[in-house]
Amino acid sequence: MTAQADRAAAFKALHSAPGAFVIPNPWDIGSAKLLALAGYKALATTSAGMAWSIGRPDGGVTRDEALAHARAIVAATPLPVSADLENGFGDAPADCAETVRGAATAGLVGCSIEDASGRADEPIYPLELAAARVQAAVAAARALPFPFMLTARSENFLHGRPDLEDTLRRLRAFAAAGADVLYAPGLSTREQITAVVKAVAPKPVNLLASPALGAVTVTDLGALGVKRISVGGLLARAAYSAALRAAREMAAAGTFGFAKEAVPFAELNGMFKG
Repeated sequence: MTAQADRAAAFKALHSAPGAFVIPNPWDIGSAKLLALAGYKALATTSAGMAWSIGRPDGGVTRDEALAHARAIVAATPLPVSADLENGFGDAPADCAETVRGAATAGLVGCSIEDASGRADEPIYPLELAAARVQAAVAAARALPFPFMLTARSENFLHGRPDLEDTLRRLRAFAAAGADVLYAPGLSTREQITAVVKAVAPKPVNLLASPALGAVTVTDLGALGVKRISVGGLLARAAYSAALRAAREMAAAGTFGFAKEAVPFAELNGMFKG
């Protein structure tokens, strides 16, 4: 088996192991290395974090840029890596298939394809087209010589359409099209989560952790039937928040109090010597 096939097998196995697992989202090579050192079993890229790291808004990168970024994350650790590949970088089903093939070439063992169009006038693809896009992505994944985990995302809740019934309808269609994992980012209640898990069972569900969920734990979410928990751009936001607070303190007060909370130089430097 190749190293990629080994990572793919390990990633697939995580989805059938007992309980829920966290798949955190690095935004650059350094954050990927730190998360691997923290003991996580797999990583997933974040489109927002990646875009911010090069000074652009979410959605402002090309397929080639996203795949080059993914290749760098893959090379940074021995962990399996999945990627947030937005809407597959094109409207047509063939675009999604091409993106999956590119993902495999980049060393990834999974990716997500969403049903958001990127257009303000019609932010979500019609269901028939959305399902056809997932089906094409799945076909490309199945043609690979290793198990590639295709995650299908219903983006209603992130685009001002908190329609749970339509979201469930879409997730069922994506599951029928062959998606390995189902994902509806933006869910905020236990009732919504339970409905999604039930709708696509026995296929695994990815949940986006967010403050809207309140004080829940990995164990709590596992008990609801969630298999995989990601944080999207939250880790990148936390890092940028710390940097912004420090910058604003220096600019406004001329002080350096933020330094008291910074990780010691020797500790952080030592993490990158291994």
